[in-house]
Amino acid sequence: MKLLSLNAGRPKAVPYTKQLDGVTGIDKRPVTGPLRVAAPGPKGIGGSGLAGDAVCDLRHHGGNDQAVYAFAREDLDDWEPDLGRALPAGCFGENFTTEGVDITHALIGERWRVGGELVLEVSSARIPCRTFAGFLGERGWVRKFTEKGAPGTYLRVITPGEVRAGDPVEVVHRPDHDITVLTEFRALTTRRELLPRVLVAGDALHPETRELALAYREKYAQ
Repeated sequence: MKLLSLNAGRPKAVPYTKQLDGVTGIDKRPVTGPLRVAAPGPKGIGGSGLAGDAVCDLRHHGGNDQAVYAFAREDLDDWEPDLGRALPAGCFGENFTTEGVDITHALIGERWRVGGELVLEVSSARIPCRTFAGFLGERGWVRKFTEKGAPGTYLRVITPGEVRAGDPVEVVHRPDHDITVLTEFRALTTRRELLPRVLVAGDALHPETRELALAYREKYAQ
C-alpha cells in the first residue's frame, strides 16, 4: 500500500460553485513534495491539512475532521470506462491518490501511517456536491457518484508529518466495530435508516454525522 500521488490545488474562479467569492480549490494537481500535513483547525476556520493546498469554501470543506481527502487509484480506474476518459491523479479533488488501499471498506476510526511520521484517522465519506459535478462537467454526477458507492474518505491528522509521493501506507490501528466508509456513506445518502447503527463508531465519527445520527435515533425511536 502506498501514496501514489500527492495533490494540491490553488484558488480558481469558476462559474459552478456556490462559494461566496466564486472560487474553488478542487482542481488538485500532483506535486513532488515533500509537503507537511498537520491539523488545520476547526471547521469554518481551518482549511486543508496539506501545506500549500487551497480549501476555499470553509462552510462545507476543510477543518480538522476533513484535513485530507484520499481516493484510491483503483476507483479512478473503475470510473474511466464509465466516463470515457482518462482520470489523472487529483482529478476527483483528492489530496492523496492511494494504491493498494481499500478505502471504501476502511473502518471509521482506522489509523494509517503514511511515510515515517504522519498518522491519519479515517473520519468520514465524501458527499458529492455541485462544485464537484461542475468541475468534472458530468450531467447527473451527484446521482452517479452516489450510486457507485466508492466515495473516498476524509481523514483527520493524529500525528503531523511530511509526506511525498511513493511513501508507504500502513494500517496501524483498526477499531473493534464494523462501520466502514461505505456504511457511513449509505447512511448519509440513500439509507438513512442506517444512521443509528453508525453510532457504534463513537468519537471517531465526524461530529456532523454523529449529530445527524443522534437526531434520527431520537426521532424514530420506538
